[in-house]
Amino acid sequence: MNIEGIAAVVTGAASGLGEATARALAAKGAKVAVFDRDADKGEKVASEIGGIFCECDVTSDEKVAAAFAKARAAHGQERVLVNCAGVANAVKTVGRDKATGEIKFYPMHQFELAIAINLVGSFRCIAHSAAGVVTLDPLGPDGERGAIVNTASVAAEDGQIGQAAYSASKGGVLAMTLPIARDVMNDGVRVNTILPGVFKTPMVAMMPANVQEALGAQVPFPKRLGQADEYARLACFIVETPYLNAESIRLDGGIRMAPR
Repeated sequence: MNIEGIAAVVTGAASGLGEATARALAAKGAKVAVFDRDADKGEKVASEIGGIFCECDVTSDEKVAAAFAKARAAHGQERVLVNCAGVANAVKTVGRDKATGEIKFYPMHQFELAIAINLVGSFRCIAHSAAGVVTLDPLGPDGERGAIVNTASVAAEDGQIGQAAYSASKGGVLAMTLPIARDVMNDGVRVNTILPGVFKTPMVAMMPANVQEALGAQVPFPKRLGQADEYARLACFIVETPYLNAESIRLDGGIRMAPR
């Protein structure tokens, strides 16, 4: 698919991987809608790339529908959706208070939040977007109408200690890639997923320099943290490559995560 001139939606686009992707799509000529809960950062990104900001909470049917309606009113029906909105947490299934030895029960609201944002939120946006994409006229000889790119994580396959909720949510994103691709294949919509490794996201960037260096040193090659623009380049490549469908791609420098 030629990105120039198409409408695109990127969730979680006010920072990190989503911001880089929104900027990369806009640089290739796309009309980009920046979906995020952070209005200040989202408005800034949208202004800088000539896009539109749509405040969006992916856990809400009403807010997702309103965000898509606003984006389509400005740019027309999107052909591209990139899901980057997500949250990470780390809690062991069974914890113990170091001072008292008391056993701590897993805070279930944290597990449910990870699933609600990372998995259900991604699917909610997919369903809203696909319902509109299938109404469009096909493009080119293949009859392609649109492309969806989801964000899972290497934790979907290499979950570490404390990542039960995060791994479950990202594993769900990984697992639903093929069936969703099959659901929409006859309508000319492609669905693929990226599994990022250890990237220099805003959360990681807040860590001390020595911690970031230690994380990067765990990567086989190159021995560094992933850069957001590397994710964005892969997302654009997926959109631009019609034969790439129902695939899940690790972008991780060859790392396989240890237990901790």
